[in-house]
Amino acid sequence: MSSIDSKLISRNVTISGHRTSIRLEVHMWEAFDEICAREGMNAHQLCSMIDSSRGDSSRTAAVRAYAVNYFRSAATEEGHRQAGHGSIPQNASDNIRSLSA
Repeated sequence: MSSIDSKLISRNVTISGHRTSIRLEVHMWEAFDEICAREGMNAHQLCSMIDSSRGDSSRTAAVRAYAVNYFRSAATEEGHRQAGHGSIPQNASDNIRSLSA
């Protein structure tokens, strides 16, 4: 990750058949695009899904909150286990020590 770029970038999306724009920072758009790729959705589909449960917050705030919560969930121990990474199992570190002895 490079420097923090706070410049806002606007993108047009269609949410439930209505065209609108959302302004996010470069890194937020990158995170959003990663989520879309991981979930097999395009930006319009993901924005529509987020919009359907956003409550009283703005669309932009809802997209930001969704992205943060998505990655926070992945950062939990269970999220790490499901993704196949995280802490190294004890027997794996024992095997590495025995190979180097």
